[in-house]
Amino acid sequence: MRGHTDQVRGVVHLPGGRRIITCSWDGSLRLWDLGNGTHISKHWRDDIYAVRCVALSPNGKRIASGSDDGKLRLWNVEKRKVISKWTGHADAVFAMCWSADCERVASGSWDRTARVWNVKKGKTVLTIKTEHNWTGGVMYSPNSLKLATSRDCVKIWDAKTGELLNTLKRDYWVCSLAWTSDGKKLIFGSDGPIRIFNTATWQQIAILKGHTHIVSSISLSRNNCLLASVSRDKTARLWNLDTLPVGPLF
Repeated sequence: MRGHTDQVRGVVHLPGGRRIITCSWDGSLRLWDLGNGTHISKHWRDDIYAVRCVALSPNGKRIASGSDDGKLRLWNVEKRKVISKWTGHADAVFAMCWSADCERVASGSWDRTARVWNVKKGKTVLTIKTEHNWTGGVMYSPNSLKLATSRDCVKIWDAKTGELLNTLKRDYWVCSLAWTSDGKKLIFGSDGPIRIFNTATWQQIAILKGHTHIVSSISLSRNNCLLASVSRDKTARLWNLDTLPVGPLF
């Protein structure tokens, strides 16, 4: 699937599973047909700045993207156009996620902050000074009441007030986050193992060993049974969270 002229930094599946949208450092988004591997229509572009992350709204109608210019852009999926630009971050936007009701977007930036945005107004309603060396991950809990941020550690915040609820101090980088759908476990990929925490006690309950380098991305199946991970060790792995042994190595 060729078309981007620089690194591809994010991928989302559209409802139905037959199309994906990608973003790239070449400053564009592209819509792809998975049946034949070709991109549909022209690439989506609003400016020359590299696009570092994309997030699809839970209803599948809008895409939020974050760029090197510190702006967030809201795209209409069907019209393939920017419908709103949000300013506030002082540096590149590296991560973002949607609240379950589609009314909020959370973003993390190299300016060491996380922001919560009102989607209708396109304005910041909460700014969190994370004190990470830079904010590389943000993830809402399933009920959208808590927000996890990460980089040099994982911090848990009240998503409405910005109050710091817990800090999971560790001596490793955390690049990817995932909550189970019942909110009872938080999973994150770090520089080698994948770690699972109980969100009631915030105690570590499992370590998934197998990768030999930083786990850059993880994705959890809807039934919470399978976890997919990719790493800078040039492998992808599937994990059965019910039995925990390593699954197929790709």
